Amino acid sequence: MHQITKRLQAIVKVAVRIFFVLGASGDLAKKKTFPALFNLFRQGFLHPDEVHIFGYARTKISDDELRNRIRGYLINDKNASPEHVEKLSKFLELIKYVSGSYDSEEGFRLLDKEISEHELSKNSVEGTSRRLFYLALPPSVYPSVCKMIRNFCMNRSDLGGWTRIVVEKPFGKDLESAEQLSTQIGELFEEPQIYRIDHYLGKELVQNLLVLRFANRFFLPLWNRDNIDNVQIVFREDFGTDGRGGYFDEYGIIRDIIQNHLLQVFCLVAMEKPVSLKPEHIRDEKVKVLQSVLPIKDEEVVLGQYEGYRDDPTVPDQSNTPTFATLVLRIHNERWEGVPFVLKAGKALNSRKAEIRVQFKDVPGDIYKCKKQGRNEFVIRLQPSEAMYMKLTVKQPGLEMSTAQSELDLSYVQRYQGVTIPEAYERLILDTIRGDQQHFVRRDELKAAWEIFTPLLHRIDDGEMKPLPYQPGSRGPAEADELLAKAGYVQTHGYKKKTKTTLNPHQATRQECASA
Repeated sequence: MHQITKRLQAIVKVAVRIFFVLGASGDLAKKKTFPALFNLFRQGFLHPDEVHIFGYARTKISDDELRNRIRGYLINDKNASPEHVEKLSKFLELIKYVSGSYDSEEGFRLLDKEISEHELSKNSVEGTSRRLFYLALPPSVYPSVCKMIRNFCMNRSDLGGWTRIVVEKPFGKDLESAEQLSTQIGELFEEPQIYRIDHYLGKELVQNLLVLRFANRFFLPLWNRDNIDNVQIVFREDFGTDGRGGYFDEYGIIRDIIQNHLLQVFCLVAMEKPVSLKPEHIRDEKVKVLQSVLPIKDEEVVLGQYEGYRDDPTVPDQSNTPTFATLVLRIHNERWEGVPFVLKAGKALNSRKAEIRVQFKDVPGDIYKCKKQGRNEFVIRLQPSEAMYMKLTVKQPGLEMSTAQSELDLSYVQRYQGVTIPEAYERLILDTIRGDQQHFVRRDELKAAWEIFTPLLHRIDDGEMKPLPYQPGSRGPAEADELLAKAGYVQTHGYKKKTKTTLNPHQATRQECASA
């Protein structure tokens, strides 16, 4: 009895969190994972006495070499204050490196040996640490890595520890491959141990969507087919594949952006109110929305490929991979019947932005003849320059009775001056520590998402649907704007959104043309 009590006291006192970054020498780890961990450390969410970080990869380098590789991503001329440098030094001391293969016992046995030695050094009871494995790796090695973790690096949950696995997209290339991957990982770990990360769910304005919809009375009666004419969810980049052509060509814009990032936003815009804020209740409602989506019609899809894409030596000369897509999703339920949801994504376009644009129907009995000014819209700018605003028709100041379109504007850089908006990866890694799966993709949700897109993707892969050429720096193929008009979107001409210059000297006056 005395030994059990002693052990429990040790568990409470010295249970440690150990992070494993697999693929530690790769770009994702250096640019996203390690910076997110450092920011959490810097803000006090990771305590140096309780946390240790192991990097693991095939590259044969020392602890110091890994630290030096990531140092440049954690400090620059703007944040080189003495306090920051001191914090960085303490953070880098927490990092150790183990080299090994992703499919051999030797490397993972060595990793487990290093863990055990660290636990002993911290006077921790073996099996009580909390082990988080972040797979910053290509999906092709997920099964072998997960098998090695399961066989050699698992923690004993009956002694107060846990083991969690974070996997990055893409989760397969179609329904069959995704299900196969899910089955392979599911045979090794329980669903509550698996965190399928989609960094878009960690963005500040995406996390605000449920609050906006369900904590504000005036949205509740408007958010339906009786008042909303169409919804656009848009992702634009003003650059091409930039050296990633070979990788991108395997997937294309639909797999890379629409099937995951934009579809996650779509779920939050369209879902019903959950029973509670428990993660499973929220994810239940997202699945219901996906299961209500009708099959995508070929005539409601426009594909594009920017001119010059095939000049990349890593891209096949006859590549049929789209770098642009606009498509319409339709939901067969009481709230959204007849409302088109337009998902649009593209590379090498005329601007960089991601936004949600909800366009309301025309005012019935329009006594002010407001149609010429355009419809009411609610716009949520996800990136860059996070903001949300409502386009309204108002009286133009003066003696004449004339109307104009203006906006009610919440620009984050103006309203929340001095507040740092956390990076998506910071928020999501913190969620994994807390065991909160709300912002991660569940297996049945992943399956439902692939069921929507797999038939379309197979027709593209088989060459049955061809992308249209478009000029880099343009809006994409003209046929995409025609599809948007057929879906009911009414573009406002001549309207400019203007915001006053902020007190922040680094923030310039922002103007945004209203066209989507």
